[in-house]
Amino acid sequence: MIRKLTTQDKIEAMEVARSTGLFDESQMPLLQRMFDQASTDDPSAPFWMGSFNEALNGVIYCEPERMTEGTWNLQLIAVHPDLQRHKIGTSLLSEVECVTRAYGGRILLVDTAGIDEFKHVRTFYKKYGFTEEACIRDFYAQDVDKVTFRKALHNEKAA
Repeated sequence: MIRKLTTQDKIEAMEVARSTGLFDESQMPLLQRMFDQASTDDPSAPFWMGSFNEALNGVIYCEPERMTEGTWNLQLIAVHPDLQRHKIGTSLLSEVECVTRAYGGRILLVDTAGIDEFKHVRTFYKKYGFTEEACIRDFYAQDVDKVTFRKALHNEKAA
């Protein structure tokens, strides 16, 4: 089952993100603030969704890009390591695409690090139709590039 997360899900959501090893402890307070600021009612507000079996096993966070028309940012996707490669991330991504389309989304962007430890993340996005759009060298830190991927959420007009 996939649904929007509630404030009661916050501790489990943070634990899923932490379990992946992709976020260090210094980033957890920011993730907690992102969770606290997300609205579950306003379609123009950020939202968290989670995948549940018996417990929360995957989370995704998406927010509209400010000062754009229909551009959304996928800020986080995390699946508990014991359950990776079970299509949970795929299901979450598919649901987020449907929700953002329903909210008028045209484009979904996602940023990730351009280092070897994130190669599997970049491969995941490519597998599901995202194309590499940009690379900003040394963005996150010296020798840690930001790689931006883009996916159109509907058929684009021919250029």
